[in-house]
Parts: sequence; structure tokens; C-alpha cells
Amino acid sequence: MPQFTIRPFRPEDAVPTADLIARTLRTTNIRDYSPEYIEADIAALGPEALAERATWTHFYVLCDGDSILGCGAIGPYWGKQDESSLFNIFVDPAYQGRGLGRRIIQTLEQDEYFLRARRVEIPASITATPFYRKMGYDYKAGVTVPDEEQLIRLEKFTFLFHEKEK
Repeated sequence: MPQFTIRPFRPEDAVPTADLIARTLRTTNIRDYSPEYIEADIAALGPEALAERATWTHFYVLCDGDSILGCGAIGPYWGKQDESSLFNIFVDPAYQGRGLGRRIIQTLEQDEYFLRARRVEIPASITATPFYRKMGYDYKAGVTVPDEEQLIRLEKFTFLFHEKEK
């Protein structure tokens, strides 16, 4: 029986996390994006980029023992104190549909960057948009089509989320 844990990203996680992201993009996201787009994304999300991202976000990995099966990060939205963004949320294709993505989102939604924000945005892939919508994120400004980066901008107004918790 797997023992899934979520912990902060460490520098030694950069290579296995980049491998997880590449595997997920090539397996899951390929149905919505061209091979060229996928390979460009993989190049942009290499170990060095992930290690750098971890310096200004709170980056988490979901593990089964020593194996990294998922990841996700939250950080400030363009340096703002009252807005945040979610980044790089991925679950190994062999483990998708088992609630691991939900656990990552729940962890991110307990992070101080989420708790201090009035609004949280996700630059979502076409592939992940239905999942984020189930998690309560809605289309930013009602725009339901991908932007010039081929992403769909989703958001959650957290003051509404925080009110429900009271």
C-alpha cells in the first residue's frame, strides 16, 4: 500500500521532478498540444528552471517513499501581496485519477501564499482545465479559450473560499 507524503521541494528533487513533468507532458498533455509545444515546455521546465522557481515559490513534491509522483508550487502573482499563482502542478500519468492532484491542490490551498491572497490564478493547460474547474477555479474574465501561450487563465477569489471556512 503506497504511503503518499507531501513535502517541500529540495534541490536534489530537481532532476526527478523535471523527469516527472516531461513524462506527464508527453503522456497526458500530448492529446491537447503539438509535439513541438510539448518539447518546448519540457525544455523550459528542466531541472535548473525548477530549482530557480523553488527560490521564489513554495514548491512541493508528492512522494511514495523516495519516488516523486507529483508536484506543485504557489507563489506571488507578479510580486503582489494579495494575489498568488499556482504553478507546475503535475501528477505521474500512472497515478492520475487517484486523488493525488487533489492532495497537491489542498496542500497549496493551506500555504501562506494562498491564505494571504484575495485571488489566486492558474495559467492552466487545456488538459488540466477540467480538473481545476472541479477544484473550484473559474475562467478569468469569462475567457474560456486558450491565450497566445495556449493556456487558459483560471482564478479563485479566496475571500469567498475563506468565508466558507468560517
